Amino acid sequence: MKNFTLLTIVFLVLNSCGVRQTRESLASGDYDIAINNAVESLKNRKDAKGKQDYVYLLEEAFAKAKERDLQNISVWFKDANPRNTEKIYETYVQLNNRQEQIKPLLPLKVLKQNRTASFAFEDYSDQIVSSKNALAKYLYDNSKALLTTKDKMSFRRAYDDLVYLNELSPNFKDVIALTETARIKGTDFVNVFTKNETNMVIPVRLQNDLLDFSTFGLNDKWTVYHSNKVKGIDYDYGLIVNFRQINISPEQVKEKEFYKEKQIKDGVKNLLDSNGNIVKDSLGKPIKVDNFKIIKADIYEYRQFKSANVVAKVDYIDFKNNQLVETFPLASEFVFESVYSKFTGDKRACEETYYPNFDRRAVPFPSNEQMVYDSGEDLKAKLKDIIVRNKFRR
Repeated sequence: MKNFTLLTIVFLVLNSCGVRQTRESLASGDYDIAINNAVESLKNRKDAKGKQDYVYLLEEAFAKAKERDLQNISVWFKDANPRNTEKIYETYVQLNNRQEQIKPLLPLKVLKQNRTASFAFEDYSDQIVSSKNALAKYLYDNSKALLTTKDKMSFRRAYDDLVYLNELSPNFKDVIALTETARIKGTDFVNVFTKNETNMVIPVRLQNDLLDFSTFGLNDKWTVYHSNKVKGIDYDYGLIVNFRQINISPEQVKEKEFYKEKQIKDGVKNLLDSNGNIVKDSLGKPIKVDNFKIIKADIYEYRQFKSANVVAKVDYIDFKNNQLVETFPLASEFVFESVYSKFTGDKRACEETYYPNFDRRAVPFPSNEQMVYDSGEDLKAKLKDIIVRNKFRR
């Protein structure tokens, strides 16, 4: 019984909070939020006495929402601005959807007044069709007008409107073709290429990798990068990877000698007393203890080293006026390093983690070209980061 009472109290508290929130939404003019709250609460046990507040609130919120929507539509019609066609259409759809949201709950009883809750439903199908047709015509005419301009932002607005129009009225006139035209006209095409201002030959493989933008995943809705110009495309921007300096260190082999020693266990021996006599146990047997010895090793370590430092810059060029838009520094370093070792003595004097160095031998140094090429992965990552952080059109 106590549990039942507790559950009842919790239910009443939650219901009270829900009613208060719905009433606050109604008072602040958020009629559809109030309607949603009331509808959700009335989906279960709608005729319960504890749900009566929601019935009153739903009735009032629906009437006020309808009145406001119809007043707005009247004003938009009087304004006669074609841009209002979308708002008119969407409001008629909203009026209809609101009714459809409430219909499954009907009838709803108002217990104290012994009546059925009143909702003045109307048939908006004619208004929805006529406003939809008006909106389709406006979107089509306005998009065609935008496509006659020379402004890419206008082309992009036309594209978005045409996509919406095709969703609204599939296969409306030549919308599919116009949409593709708007997409192409609204796209920024960027030509990407490299320049070499160093006194070294840049490996062709590196240039090809840097310009292979298909692996960058950078093309987006309105920006396309081409490393090879496509005939018929008027490029908007240029992205130049300008190599300024390449520094390659000499091939170096540094030798280091060091000494290691360690105490290790080497079998067992008899325990001796201070006089040098063998210590025995109670049975007369000699007592054995661990025998330790010192092992030593001389290590000769050889470290092969070579580095390549590539310094470049990334230039953004506006082809419409051939002006430099912005410049970003780009640099990368690649280090070749190989370690191998030899020893005399007992290698166990070293840590086991060092053992692999004894199995290695000297390896050929990579060529200068290979060193520059190997810096490419880091260069690509940094170039991609520059492009992601710095769009051509802000």
